Amino acid sequence: MRTIGIDEAKALVGEEIGLSNWRTVSQEMINQFAAATDDHQFIHTDPERAARETPYGGTIAHGFLVLSLLSTLVFEAVPTLDGAAMGVNFGFDRIRFATPVKAGARIRGRFVLAHMKVRPSGIVEMHHDVAVEIENSIKPALTARWLTLSMPERSDESAA
Repeated sequence: MRTIGIDEAKALVGEEIGLSNWRTVSQEMINQFAAATDDHQFIHTDPERAARETPYGGTIAHGFLVLSLLSTLVFEAVPTLDGAAMGVNFGFDRIRFATPVKAGARIRGRFVLAHMKVRPSGIVEMHHDVAVEIENSIKPALTARWLTLSMPERSDESAA
């Protein structure tokens, strides 16, 4: 995993800072998400019925499944800050599900560092403009403003 310093990160505000690899959203993944969330709507879990009764030609991923994949997409695409012990999800200012992700489609995450602030505590608040792209699609699956916190490593004195 690549790391960068705070000054380097500040210089990247407004710039694309990461592009993940393509990842396949399989029917098995969709089924596992349905089981975990108890959302078994046929548009996600019944390929034959979804092909007959929806405009998608088959099943589509849950929007929240695609959103949850941001965690893995960001990990492989965006550098961490030097001295950070961990990153924490702080929430979203907005999320839009623009295009359904069909079972078997490949997606990737594109991350722009939109804002960065170092708090007096040393915690770094970062806002990323995110687009989850679908291979061979003009419109993204989703767009969002994602807020994260980069937590500094604790010194031995503060750990006591």
